[in-house]
Amino acid sequence: MRRLVSSYLEFAKGRKTFSFWFFLAPLELITRMVVSFRNLCYDHGISTSIEPSIPVISVGNLTLGGTNKTPFVEMLILELAGRGIRTGIITRGYGGRVSEPVVIRNGMSTRELVGDEPLLLSSRLENIPVAVSRDRLKDVEALKGEGVELVVADDCFQHRKLGRDVDIVLIDATCPFGNGLFTPAGILREPHRSLSRSHMVVITKTDQVSEDRIAAIRGKVSEYLKEDHIFSSRLELSTWSFWHDGWEQVPEQEILKKQWIVFSAIGNPESLRIFLEKRNIKALAYHFFKDHHRFSLREMELLHAEVKAGDAAGLLCTEKDIHNLPEELKGRFRIVVPRVRAVVEEKERFFATLVSCLRPRVMVTSNGFGEDAIGSILAERLITRFEGMSVRAFPVVGRGMDYRKRGIPVIENPFVSPTGGVIKYRFRDLFLEIRAGLLKNISRQLKIWKCFRGRVRTVICVGDVYLLLQTLWGQGQLPVLVATAKTVRLSGHWKLERFLLKHRCRRVWTRDEETATEMLSNNVDAVYSGNPIMDLLCDNKEGDHPWTGNGEKTRILLLPGSRERAYRDMSLILQAALLLKDMIRAEFTAVMAPSISIGKMIRENPGWSFVEDHLQKGEFRIRVLKGNLVGAARNADIVLGFGGTANQLCAGMGKPVVSIMEKGKNVQKKLLGDSESLVPGTPGSLASEILRIISSEEEYRKMSRAGLERLGAPGAISSLLEYLSDTAGWECRARIYSELAEDMGKTV
Repeated sequence: MRRLVSSYLEFAKGRKTFSFWFFLAPLELITRMVVSFRNLCYDHGISTSIEPSIPVISVGNLTLGGTNKTPFVEMLILELAGRGIRTGIITRGYGGRVSEPVVIRNGMSTRELVGDEPLLLSSRLENIPVAVSRDRLKDVEALKGEGVELVVADDCFQHRKLGRDVDIVLIDATCPFGNGLFTPAGILREPHRSLSRSHMVVITKTDQVSEDRIAAIRGKVSEYLKEDHIFSSRLELSTWSFWHDGWEQVPEQEILKKQWIVFSAIGNPESLRIFLEKRNIKALAYHFFKDHHRFSLREMELLHAEVKAGDAAGLLCTEKDIHNLPEELKGRFRIVVPRVRAVVEEKERFFATLVSCLRPRVMVTSNGFGEDAIGSILAERLITRFEGMSVRAFPVVGRGMDYRKRGIPVIENPFVSPTGGVIKYRFRDLFLEIRAGLLKNISRQLKIWKCFRGRVRTVICVGDVYLLLQTLWGQGQLPVLVATAKTVRLSGHWKLERFLLKHRCRRVWTRDEETATEMLSNNVDAVYSGNPIMDLLCDNKEGDHPWTGNGEKTRILLLPGSRERAYRDMSLILQAALLLKDMIRAEFTAVMAPSISIGKMIRENPGWSFVEDHLQKGEFRIRVLKGNLVGAARNADIVLGFGGTANQLCAGMGKPVVSIMEKGKNVQKKLLGDSESLVPGTPGSLASEILRIISSEEEYRKMSRAGLERLGAPGAISSLLEYLSDTAGWECRARIYSELAEDMGKTV
């Protein structure tokens, strides 16, 4: 059997080109297709990757075993624990028989229960908890219950169901990719391109190969990962020890004087041979078994007989092999073991890079100008709440001016929607979008998402289910959704939308309690904690009071909207304002969205000029504010508005809203109810309706009360921040990053 295993390894690891093992090639193709399909599913959110509530560093590889994962995990744990972080390990426990998580310390378990590698790690790392089971997510939660605040996951690169903060991939310098074939014909578990999913790559055993070999491997890896995220490591001898009833340290000179029979069952036994030869250890024979092989008493007796027959001093194996020996052997044989540790070259740079990768990174994406305003407040509060957090914005409709005003980094989107992304009410709008390059833009946005796949911790969608679906397909991880569009007060959610929200969204914050109740009845994780539209009231940057009168004049707020049609709609608003100035004593303030150009507005309305922050025609003047809606709306009496989110916000502040009859506004009225009055789109109709409302105290109160009731109170953003802090674990992540960054600063 050992010869058969040896023959297979010679072929799989590329040391023998021609072999009868090549008959496994058809199975290799099946594995390749299965792996590719599986990765496709995770890359696009078809299969779900679940983010744990504490940070996870994964240590894995592309190949089957033999990359020194166990000593590398040990090194990571010692370094992180030494910096004051409460750490733990999760591992599958190959060869064990646990299904539910078992947490062990100080080697207090058996190989039969948890497997050899967990026992080895637990034995070497004093008081470090090691969780073993088939469910890595449950393992993480089990360790969290033990007080662990950062987890190192052993052999987890392929376990994509578990979200991770950092992926470290180890590559064996002595056999980086084997014969280039997938298992079972080779040793590859994933294609080379999967390295692009990693954050850091470490080439191990570099002391066993030439510089040219290392350079060649680095060159291959750099096709998928930045050069400064590629590192090297080697094994360093810690001590020589005899294993008998326990461990007994022995000087190396005593080992060098004698001859040994070497046996082992590790992933790359040839590296053990090279390790011993470099240290001039005399081996009479080598016996290599399959990785994780459990030795029988009969096999050990045969090996011991060979020791006696060959005049050898005894048996020699790795520390991992000790945990695969039969229990009854203990106390009968003395076996010499080289106890080793992993050493990373450029250690300070390695840990500085690791800490940088641990930095909490969040993306706020929005698909509307009102959604941009909400998202910008959310992004700003994230930065304030979580120290060291990196927040980026991805507005998929416009330029993201609200984000830019607050200093939030914006991912450039070269496409500006001519309709502001609203294409469901008129075929003409859809035609304009397609002509402007809608389909090409969607493709471009998906490519942008791909660049950030695995590079952001959590994505927050402010908008609708379409945005959630685009985000999910583009970057794969389950986002959270601040739902600003759909509600049961309109048409509710389609069956497909409910399915996506149930299975592909971590949590939904709805805009009204009825929608949350409806979603909960469909097993969607939904919550109503206040209307996210009304969170715009919490903006402290309201601007100066824009009104000049002392209350003797009616204060009329003009809102042309934030989309391209605002230039056309402003003409109608200005004509209505000219009529109103002759009907009542009034003053006017127009609030322009950040996306609207004043210069273009003037060009679209001949006869008007812009002088000292005012639109002017003859002696008539309208004050113009850029984006300071809340400050202007608080003291307004009534709103003449063609906006979407802006109209809703004003209604929620108790301000009656007058707008025009059209399909989009008819839909919005289902949200605003009696707080909004719709009239034909003529200047006279608009002016007359405003006069009617302000002339009737009863009508005014009814509309004001309806707006307060229909829109509700703010609170969604605060609720979301608490969820992210506790359930999603951002408080823990931000604190650990800050502590490690500060410690690294002192160290470096």
